Amino acid sequence: MAEYKLLLPSMGEGVMEATIITWLFNEGDNVKEDDSVVEIATDKVDSDVPTPVSGKIVKILKQKDEVAKVGEAIAILEIEGEGGNTASEEVKTETPAAAPDADTLKTIEEPLQAAASNVEFSGDLYLSPLVKSIAQQENISEAELKTIKGSGLEGRITKEDILAYVANRGSQPQQAAPVQQTVSAPAPVSAPATTITAAAGDEIIPMDRMRKIIAENMVKAKQIAPHVTSFIETDVTNVVKWRNKNKALFEKREGEKLTFMPIFVKAVVKAIQDFPMINVSVSGENIIKKKNINIGMATALPDGNLIVPVIKNADQLSLSGLAKAINDLAYRARNKKLRPEDTQGATYTISNVGSFGNLMGTPIIPQPQVAILAIGAIVKKPAVLETKDGDVIAIRNLMFMSHSYDHRVVDGSLGGMMLKHVHDYLENWDLNTEI
Repeated sequence: MAEYKLLLPSMGEGVMEATIITWLFNEGDNVKEDDSVVEIATDKVDSDVPTPVSGKIVKILKQKDEVAKVGEAIAILEIEGEGGNTASEEVKTETPAAAPDADTLKTIEEPLQAAASNVEFSGDLYLSPLVKSIAQQENISEAELKTIKGSGLEGRITKEDILAYVANRGSQPQQAAPVQQTVSAPAPVSAPATTITAAAGDEIIPMDRMRKIIAENMVKAKQIAPHVTSFIETDVTNVVKWRNKNKALFEKREGEKLTFMPIFVKAVVKAIQDFPMINVSVSGENIIKKKNINIGMATALPDGNLIVPVIKNADQLSLSGLAKAINDLAYRARNKKLRPEDTQGATYTISNVGSFGNLMGTPIIPQPQVAILAIGAIVKKPAVLETKDGDVIAIRNLMFMSHSYDHRVVDGSLGGMMLKHVHDYLENWDLNTEI
């Protein structure tokens, strides 16, 4: 028999640590190769970690709610044969700085009772959610963070590094922050959260980790970008006819469902190609025009939360390719199988509020994008059609679309014209389009 160290695997670029949510097996349990043994959470996604070997779990090294670094051992398995993985197989890290005493640790890790700090970071320095939270709570500036020698991979600042810094902070000389050469408007100040007293019979439900992340991101998005929303009603009768004609054939041929989403994505991609300045991000006083067209797809999860997996290089995919990519991402999102990189890099997002029976919505732009499209429910309505013999009233399939855009860089003309082009592509959908 031999020992095998189960390591926290790499989870994509920029993701250096994860929090243990729950172990799916206990010490003493036997596991088979590729069994999911533990659920973990990053600031992007929740996912499972499979074991690459069969064996018995003899020691769990990281307990629920503890943070593990990529390459760190989280459990020890007993396996058949001689010699397990060796230290050379693990990702090497420097020895972390001495941990602070228990009183300091308790003070730092307790939730703040007062309003949250307004410390902001530029993004030049990678910080995990936990490290960022501690820095904000302790009012540690970005200039101070850059003086901390990180012991994590590629010099990343770990939880132990920042706790050690806080413990010794009072004894270190103050360093002046570098003078900024550009003048920017002050960051918006959030009002402190109001404390509500629960009445008799009220149920108190603590936010889960993902809901906290969503709440933080939504508040920041509204603070950063001045939102404007344009609306349009679109006749998608041809789209409905085309899908009805092709969905059975596509499912028989590909073993995949053919939804409306690939068609919507196709129309959005064509409109982005017409108006590439909608596919941008804002960095200070600069506009970054994106080369790739990566479409985020807002997806509701069974627990009521929301996640946005990304269709990478959507402009390079056929309708069939889009259908497969969308089905795969939706399935993995709902079954907690997404990788962190599956939710990164979106340049434009689509939210299908029609799947909940809603006619329209005013979506919030996910940062650092500058626009998002909400698609409403397809409803049969009487509509006026212009024919060579005069106007007639006919039953048509109509749908509202709402386009929210960042008015810092997207004016009404650009935002409105881009929406009109999506509308035109859908209304004029060719019934002979091949799938």
